[in-house]
Amino acid sequence: MTGSRIVALGHYQPSRVVTNDDIAQLVETSDEWIRDRVGIVSRRIADGETVADMAAAAADKALANSGLTAADIDLVVVATCSSADRSPNVACRVAAKLGITAPGAFDLNTACSGFAYALGTVDHAIRAGASRNALVIGAEKLSDIVDWTDRSTCIIFADGAGAAVVSAVGEGEPDGVGPVVWGSVPERGDAVRIEGWRPSIQQEGQSVFRWATTELAPLARQACERAGVDPSELAAFVPHQANARIIDGIVKRLGIPNAIVAKDIVESGNTSAASVPLALSKLVERREVPSGAPVLLFGFGGGLTYAGQVVRCP
Repeated sequence: MTGSRIVALGHYQPSRVVTNDDIAQLVETSDEWIRDRVGIVSRRIADGETVADMAAAAADKALANSGLTAADIDLVVVATCSSADRSPNVACRVAAKLGITAPGAFDLNTACSGFAYALGTVDHAIRAGASRNALVIGAEKLSDIVDWTDRSTCIIFADGAGAAVVSAVGEGEPDGVGPVVWGSVPERGDAVRIEGWRPSIQQEGQSVFRWATTELAPLARQACERAGVDPSELAAFVPHQANARIIDGIVKRLGIPNAIVAKDIVESGNTSAASVPLALSKLVERREVPSGAPVLLFGFGGGLTYAGQVVRCP
């Protein structure tokens, strides 16, 4: 049985920047209120791009950074909860756009924890011998399902994509993706909802805030334990970019004094399944984390699902 590692990363964001002042033209709010409540200064909103367009752009960049070609990829997994199209799925559309021939291709929906779920699933596929080189993508166009008259949600959500090329490690090489810790709280799944044929995001903000800041740090610590890494050894922590105050609350309880904490939410907003790979890709692109250093990824949110693992920085 062989393990896996992240070989390369890529990300994509739409060009249109929407500031807090722009949002204040739509609902009763202000730049100061939004910064104070959720930590967001600006976000990116797609115009003509689809979820598949953004996913393919991020994946193309990751593939170019990996040194592999489309012919090397045998599995494409896309984490998303916002694609308007159900079939063909986003993964198949990405494969077609990139010229990937005959891959396994499926979408996965656990909302904001989606990338960590997808990464764990791909790691398992590689360990089982079902794949050698995979694309793992988180992509969302949440602007399509935001009620722009609802102040509690329209200030938060945004669009974008992040992708990773994940490959089998060689014989005798250490694993680069640690065991996944995943789960959910099904009985509280209605705390964040996207329901119906013409849906809009609805959430119980205070309930989600309390759950995230009180319940998730022990689960994130468990991911470190399963990987044999002490939290103090982490070079970086890349949580779901839900809310700056939630991130601060988890960090306070986790005890990671030496880690860089990703706060891409400031300039990107909450991009659900895209937020973790988007933030990680930016950290790597800026060379803020050394190659091979341990990084804790942790996604959480819609359905009150959660998933995380320690990876080695490519």
